[in-house]
Amino acid sequence: MKIINPATEELIAEIREDTEESIREKFAMLKKGQPAWAALPVADRIGCLARFYELLEEQKDDLAATLTSEMGKPLKQSYNELAGARSRVRYFLDHSARWLEEEWIVEEGATREKIVYEPLGVVANISAWNYPYLVGVNVLIPALIGGNAVFYKPSEYSTLTGLHICRLLSLAGVPVNCFQTVIGKGKVGELLLQLPLDGYFFTGSYLTGKYIAEKVAPRMVVCQLELGGKDPLYVLDDVDDIDSVAGAALEGVVYNNGQSCCAVERIYVHEAVYDRFVRSYTEQAGKMVVGDPVDPATEIGPLSRPAQLEFLLEQIGDAVAKGAKVLYGGKRVERKGYFMEPAVLVDVNHQMKLMTEESFGPVVGIQKVSGDAEAVALMADTEYGLTAAVYSKSYERAEAIMKQLNTGTVYWNCCDRVSASLPWSGRKHSGMGMTLSYQGIRAFVRPKAYHLR
Repeated sequence: MKIINPATEELIAEIREDTEESIREKFAMLKKGQPAWAALPVADRIGCLARFYELLEEQKDDLAATLTSEMGKPLKQSYNELAGARSRVRYFLDHSARWLEEEWIVEEGATREKIVYEPLGVVANISAWNYPYLVGVNVLIPALIGGNAVFYKPSEYSTLTGLHICRLLSLAGVPVNCFQTVIGKGKVGELLLQLPLDGYFFTGSYLTGKYIAEKVAPRMVVCQLELGGKDPLYVLDDVDDIDSVAGAALEGVVYNNGQSCCAVERIYVHEAVYDRFVRSYTEQAGKMVVGDPVDPATEIGPLSRPAQLEFLLEQIGDAVAKGAKVLYGGKRVERKGYFMEPAVLVDVNHQMKLMTEESFGPVVGIQKVSGDAEAVALMADTEYGLTAAVYSKSYERAEAIMKQLNTGTVYWNCCDRVSASLPWSGRKHSGMGMTLSYQGIRAFVRPKAYHLR
């Protein structure tokens, strides 16, 4: 399998893909090793992963450089991702023991009752390329702390980063028969679905997630899906600092080259402030630096692969054909690599793919609305339900809007944000199950009820 640098289109490495035979051998190792790992005290498992936490900091220069070279995000953002991953690992290290210990429900009387949390067994983590450390640790760390063995498949677009994660976990002391990595494309993922695993945790597109859920459903095992979004942002008429809000919205659209499941993908603006918002947003977008991701000045790097560039250009073409106007950008940058100018479109509506289909790039449509009721109706007009953001001076007014939105996360005066202490979950086509918070710790264990007479 060829690993290509999306900024230069040069070959970085060639990696041998796993075969059906090697995958079955690795599964046999995990199946054999998991009971001994689960038998360790929780504190011992946490101790191993505390060393992993330290290694992420000690080796951050190499890790960040590798991530930028194979995925294309600006180098500064690779460092940010590593720092964010360490923050999440720290949360799991500090809080897992509390949420995994047995709970006495009834301690007195003829029949005592308690709940004990047991590992699922051997679980698969089929991970994503856009934030391989962040989405990786969401699953790998609580799964291992919970006593599971993990079969980890990094995306083919972040393979080298996935191998780094495997190497660091091994250095930290996680036994090789408790954590194994499989390398390859869709065929390798398909082979994982054929194994008698005890759980599947996938991050990626709706279509692939739907396929995985249907494939493993007859086995009645845990299947958790973190899928995409078409996340809206609404700017109310009471906002004073338009420039600040426009800047926040722009960062929500283009950060990580726009390749985030919770990126802002459509903006609705009250008609009273629409013209000022559009003018400010467009001016700020025009100042964004698109270029070499290792250049400290770069704010937007290349897209991960050429097919994604073509997909975005097609979305823009569809919008323009249906009456949208491109105020800025939206064209391929004429240089080596998969670069694209950030795109700002107005006169958009929900007949356009740009406003209804997930984009996953530095493009956005900005639509004028007459008031809160119209904004809520448009924000709700989607098959996805990941996040939604509301900008307003009034929390009461924003809260009334947020309560009407069928999303796993809502934001007031912020966007494109994840916290380790809050559950991360999607509704409708954005997935099922959750990571992070104490609920994300318990997602990797199952309760057993004890009746003791």
